[in-house]
Amino acid sequence: MILTAALNALYRLPTPEFRSVLWKSLGLTFLALIAFWALIRQFFFWLAWPWFESLLPAMPDWTSWLGLLAAIAAGFVLALLLAFLIAPVTALIAGLFLDDVAEIIEREDYSNQPIGTPMPIGRSLVYSLKFLVVVILGNLLALAMLLIPGVNLIAFFIVNGYLLGREFFEFAAMRYRGEDGAKAFREENRITVFLGGMVIAGFMAIPLLNLLTPLFAAAMMVHLHKALSGQKPRAINSH
Repeated sequence: MILTAALNALYRLPTPEFRSVLWKSLGLTFLALIAFWALIRQFFFWLAWPWFESLLPAMPDWTSWLGLLAAIAAGFVLALLLAFLIAPVTALIAGLFLDDVAEIIEREDYSNQPIGTPMPIGRSLVYSLKFLVVVILGNLLALAMLLIPGVNLIAFFIVNGYLLGREFFEFAAMRYRGEDGAKAFREENRITVFLGGMVIAGFMAIPLLNLLTPLFAAAMMVHLHKALSGQKPRAINSH
């Protein structure tokens, strides 16, 4: 069921119906990541760099190269933080495009079934911003575990698998069940939803391809929700 949903989502990504949403999603994702990078960089140099520079005058001349090493290390740390921000950024972008993705899936792959009801834009934004905070906190926890060998990668997949699975599945389910019904249905199928979220986390861990995470995750969870609801798509690979 999960594998089928993932494969159906992958099949749909390069199709003409998705191209408009694809370019809008990529554009906003790039802009969001650039904005987060600039904010994090500014915060780092505002908070940490003055402290380090204050130590340099007291150091012997032969240690001046430490400034260059510190700048390089800071670049690596900032890049690492940006990698961990991909999860919350994709969750935020998904709130803007899930209904577009879901409608394409429903119209093209479930044409003999009713189209879901899109979430009001205001409620969608509030829900996405609320989840953005939750995902950031979860990834900060995973980041803190980097110092524990063998645990950091596991923490990344577990945290993001749970949070992303919950977010995207509830968004898909709310088109048919409302907010309370979606949460209840997700709870009934929490193991399947979590495993589906782990697939999304694995997709997100692939460099460059992870920029398509919002589209892939939205499409996959629409298929997964349909499957758990007992609805089958028409032969996707035949058209």
